[in-house]
Amino acid sequence: MKFPETVPGKMFRINGRDAVLCVGLALAALAAYANHFQNDFHFDDSHTIVPNIYIRNWHNIPRFFLDTSLFSIQPKAQTYRPVVSASLAIDYWLGHGLKLFYFHLSTFLWFVVQLILMFFLFRRIMDVADPHPSNTWTALLAAACYGLHPANAETVNYIIQRGDVYSTLGVVASVGWFAAYPEQRKRGWYLAPAVAGFLSKAPALIYPFILLAYVFLIEQDGALGNWAGSGKKWRGALMAAVPAFVVTGAGAILTAAMTPSAYEPGAVSATLYRLTQPVVAWHYFWTFFLPIDLNPDSNRGYVSSPFGADALAGYLFAAVLVAVVVVASWRRHTKPISFGIAWFILALLPTSLLPLADVTNDHRMFFPFVGLALAVFWSLRLLLFRLTARLTANPMWVRGSVAAAALVLVVSAAGTRERNQVWRTEETLWHDVIVKSPDNARGLVSYATVFLRRGQYSVGLPYLERAETLTSGYDTLEINLGVAYENLGRHAEAEEHLKRAVMVSPDSPDAHLFYGRWLRLKGRLTEAQEQLETAVRLNPRYFPARETLLSVYSEQRNWPALDALIDGTLQLSYDNAAARRFEAERANRQKSLDAKAEPAAARPSPAANPTPEAMLRQAGESCKAGKYQDCLDASQKAIQLRPNYPEAYNNMAAALIALHRGDDGIQALRQALRIKPDYEVAKRNLAWALEQKRKAESGGR
Repeated sequence: MKFPETVPGKMFRINGRDAVLCVGLALAALAAYANHFQNDFHFDDSHTIVPNIYIRNWHNIPRFFLDTSLFSIQPKAQTYRPVVSASLAIDYWLGHGLKLFYFHLSTFLWFVVQLILMFFLFRRIMDVADPHPSNTWTALLAAACYGLHPANAETVNYIIQRGDVYSTLGVVASVGWFAAYPEQRKRGWYLAPAVAGFLSKAPALIYPFILLAYVFLIEQDGALGNWAGSGKKWRGALMAAVPAFVVTGAGAILTAAMTPSAYEPGAVSATLYRLTQPVVAWHYFWTFFLPIDLNPDSNRGYVSSPFGADALAGYLFAAVLVAVVVVASWRRHTKPISFGIAWFILALLPTSLLPLADVTNDHRMFFPFVGLALAVFWSLRLLLFRLTARLTANPMWVRGSVAAAALVLVVSAAGTRERNQVWRTEETLWHDVIVKSPDNARGLVSYATVFLRRGQYSVGLPYLERAETLTSGYDTLEINLGVAYENLGRHAEAEEHLKRAVMVSPDSPDAHLFYGRWLRLKGRLTEAQEQLETAVRLNPRYFPARETLLSVYSEQRNWPALDALIDGTLQLSYDNAAARRFEAERANRQKSLDAKAEPAAARPSPAANPTPEAMLRQAGESCKAGKYQDCLDASQKAIQLRPNYPEAYNNMAAALIALHRGDDGIQALRQALRIKPDYEVAKRNLAWALEQKRKAESGGR
C-alpha cells in the first residue's frame, strides 16, 4: 500500500485523493443512515416541534433569537437554542409541513460536514505529533468510526437533539479554522462557528477550554505537571485563547439572561447527580468500545452514597483519565492522546456539573466521543506501528490492520442501522426501553400511550397499572390512567386519577387541560372553565388549553370572555385555526341575532350607525375576498371612529400593500406599533413588508 504524501502544518491540503476520501466518508455515513430518514418524532419533539406553531412560519426566525418561550410549549423546558428553532422553521418551510424526511435530511447533512472537518482536524493534529503518510488513514478511520458508531445514532435520530450536532460541529469547525489559518486569527473569524454552537446548545460554551488545551498541548508542545518549564507556554496558550474566552463569556451571559426563571433542569439532588457523573463517564467510555447497552431512557439512578462502591469506582476512573492526560502530554508523539482524552473530559463537564433530570442520556456521548475517537485511534496507531517502524517493515501488519478496520466499520454500520430501526416509531422505541429497563415507569407509560392513541385502551392499561406499582406522584401516569379508564367506561376511576394529576402537579398545564376536557365532556362547564383557565394562566402559549377553553366559553354563551380569548389567541398566533373559526362563528351568530331582533326595515344599515368593531370585521372580510379598496375604506372608517385602533391600522396596511402602496402600508404598520408596541402580528407584518421592499430595491436578489 502506498500512502499519500503529507505536508505538516497545513490542515486543508485538499487534493484529488482527499476529495475521494471525503466522498467515501459521506457515502459510508449515508449507507449507515439510509434507513432513518422517515423515523418518527420522539421524546422532547412532542413539545418543541410537533405542536410548536412558531416553527411553522419562517418569518419567526428573528424572534427565536429574542424570545426563548418560542422554543417549547412547556415553560419548564424553554431554553435558549435559537439556531435549532430557526433550522426547524426552515425544514418546515422546505417540506411544507412536518415532513420527517426534511427534518432528518437537515440534521444528517450537517453531521456529514462535521465528519469531514474531523478528518482534517485529526490529520493536522497527528501530523504535528508524528508526521507520516499513515496519518491520513488513521484520521479517516477515526472520523469514520465516529460517524458509523451506533451510539451516535441516538443523537442523529433524535430530531430536537440536532442541537448536539450543531454545537459539536461549531466547536470542531472553530478549532479546525484556528489550526488551519493562523494568519487569520487576529480577525477572529474562527470564532463564528463556535458562536453558532453556543446558540444551538449550551455545552458548546466549553469551547475556549478545548481550544486552550489544543494550543498548549499541540501548538506550544506543553507538558502538564511541569509547571516551571511550561510557564511560558501556558502564557502563550492563554494569550491565544483570550478572544475565545471573551466571546464565550458573552455567550454564557446571553444564554443565562435569555433562559427564563421557569426553566427547570429537573434533578432531584444536585449533589448526588454530580457524584454520579464519574461512574456515568465510565459507562460512556466503555460504550465507545462495546455499544451493546444503548437505551434512550435507561432510568439509571444516583450512586448509593458518596462513598459507595459505585461512587468510588467512578472517582477512580476519573483519576485515571486525568493521569492519562498528564502523562501523555510529556512526549510529543503521545500528545494527540492527551488532547483527545482532555476533549472527552471537558465535553462531559457541562452535563456533569448542571444537574439534569436524567442522570445519563445516550445523546450526551456525541460531543465527548470526538476526542475519544482521536485518542483511541492514535493509540492504536502507536501500538500497532511502533511509531511507523513496524508498518514499513511488515506488510502483513498493513493488511491485518486494514482488515480489522474494515470489520469494525462494517459492524458499526450494521449496529447503527439496527438502532435506526429501534427509532423507527414510538412503539419500536419504547418497546426497546421497557425490554432493557422493565422497571422504568416512564417507559411503561410512554409505551402504553402508543396504544391509547390507537384507541386500544385495554391493551395499554396493563402497562399503566404496572407503572403505578413502581412510582407515585407522576402526573403523566395519572392523566393516562384517567384517559384509559374513561374510555373503558370506568368513569369514577377516571375522574379520581385526573383529579390526582392536578393534585400532585398543580403547576402542570397538562393536568389541568385533561381534567378540564373530561369535565367539559360531562357537561360540568363551570368546573371545566376553572381548570382550563388555570392551564392558560400557567402557560399562556399552551394552545390546546386555549382551544378547548374557546369551546367552553362558546357553549356557556360567555361572549365577552370568548371575544377576549379569541383576540388574545390571535395576538399570540395570527393564523390560529381554532380562534379564526370561533371568530367567524361569533360574527355569523351575531348577524343572525341582529336579523332576528328587529325587522329589516327598522334596522339602521351598518353605514348609518357603524361601530369600530363592525368596520374592522368588514375590512377583514373584504381583504380575504380580495376587495382591497373596500378593505382600505372600512379600515379608514374604523380609525375615524376610534383613532387609536391598532388592528385597523394593521388591516389598512394589508390593503395598501396589496394596492402596491408599500410605503404607505409600512407607515400604517409603524403607527399600529406606536399605539401598541407589543402587537406581534404587526411586528411580523412590518418585518415582511420591509423585506419585500428591500428585495424590490435590490432587484429581487
